[in-house]
Amino acid sequence: MGFGSYDESEQQQQTADDDEDVEAVNVHKNDHDGQMSFESDASTDELVSQLGSMKDDDEDDDA
Repeated sequence: MGFGSYDESEQQQQTADDDEDVEAVNVHKNDHDGQMSFESDASTDELVSQLGSMKDDDEDDDA
């Protein structure tokens, strides 16, 4: 087969009969409606500076 060739049988319309026994997935099964909080001794400026350093490190790794 050359480039771009394909098996025509793969292109035929698939039947939905194969999906009858499949159970649906409940994506909300583990939802949590609570609250989350944390305390940090770092100031907002310190955290922003750390974020900037992390971004700089990522840019250095991509180069």
